[in-house]
Amino acid sequence: MMIRYERPTSHAAHWARRIARFAFGLFVAALLAHRFGPLATPNFAALAVFSAGLACLAVVLSVIGFIRFWQVAAVAGIASFVALLYAAVPLGFAGAALIAYFRQPAIYDVSTDIDTPPPWITPPDASQGWLERPGTVTAQDRKAQLAAYPALSGRRYDGALDRVFEGVKIVAEKQGITITAQEGAENAQAELPDLPATPAGSAPNDSAPEEVPIPLSRPGAEPDILPPGHRSTDILLQGEWRTLIVGLRFDVLIRLREEAETTFVDMRVASRYGAHELGLGAGFADRFLHALDAELLGIAGD
Repeated sequence: MMIRYERPTSHAAHWARRIARFAFGLFVAALLAHRFGPLATPNFAALAVFSAGLACLAVVLSVIGFIRFWQVAAVAGIASFVALLYAAVPLGFAGAALIAYFRQPAIYDVSTDIDTPPPWITPPDASQGWLERPGTVTAQDRKAQLAAYPALSGRRYDGALDRVFEGVKIVAEKQGITITAQEGAENAQAELPDLPATPAGSAPNDSAPEEVPIPLSRPGAEPDILPPGHRSTDILLQGEWRTLIVGLRFDVLIRLREEAETTFVDMRVASRYGAHELGLGAGFADRFLHALDAELLGIAGD
């Protein structure tokens, strides 16, 4: 008589595979809906956290499956291994986000000018949902930025404002910035040519009026008061930038200022949602300024 040994089945391993597969599908669907669809960042973050929690549960169950496989040779090895593969994606994303969260300072707005940051043309306004954050950027936030990103600073170029302005627009397009508003672009227009001199021997115009009226300001009219960090001769460009894979939204502001035959470029980047930019905003500002250096190679100053 032949005795046939039947291996036990680990239900934990099979449940681990089912749960991990669901967590993987949920995360991928949320990612695609956030990157290419209407899903807002707070909702995507909630779904990502939920999928990571399910992935953790799947990992625990897969470990139990491996233990059963080792102890009694239960049918669990393949199911547990597949569960770990599915769970690795949402857990890897959550782990990378947590590392950036604790490694970088808890700020959401970075600027190359921490004393007088460029002011927004249209202040960003988005519903934060459960991702609450402070309403204003404090001096302590700027100090934390300086400690974390000491090399993040503006650029001075030995070139005219119109030349640097053209370079900024080219680099902004290459870096994926969608310009939504601008101010002071007329300051980059070339100066008008000199009027031709009166030909020699021509008679002066005797028909000119003896008195020229002087324009007066309207009663009650007051000059526009510009916010700190904005001069009437500045050029401001405001736009939106999104990360390549996840599609996180960042608001970007670029300020160009002409100073003593040079042009100074400052930049401000803020995450649209949440109280933490995870180092992405500072990294993008640094890449943009290096790309601008390459575009304007030959006219960069100290």
